[in-house]
Amino acid sequence: MLKNFALLLFSVVLGVLGQLSLKRGVMMVSSGASSGITRSLGIKSITSFLGSAVGNYYVLLGFLLYFISAMSWLIILSRVNLSIAYPMISVGYIVIVLVSKYFLHEEVTALAILGTLLICFGVFLILRSMPSG
Repeated sequence: MLKNFALLLFSVVLGVLGQLSLKRGVMMVSSGASSGITRSLGIKSITSFLGSAVGNYYVLLGFLLYFISAMSWLIILSRVNLSIAYPMISVGYIVIVLVSKYFLHEEVTALAILGTLLICFGVFLILRSMPSG
């Protein structure tokens, strides 16, 4: 069980790192674009933005991290009940809220913190239901 939990954690951490890398990459692309995606949702601006994003090092790194996370997820699915494994992805949501607040300096409301605490409680309950063998 400990190996499966470690693999779950590995997959979640890679997903979080992938998300952070994607965020950094698109922030770089949108700050460098003269007509960013935030100003216009036309086909031309979207394709220009996506073309720039796909060529960004951090976006590529984010996709690579997600790919490795997905490969480890396949191993997890072969070993752990989906009803146990899938809720563990929510640990990533918790980490993302904390990282967003403290490292990206995004506003995180009290309601978002309450929701995160509820997720923590739910994950705790699911972990308690895991067989010990």
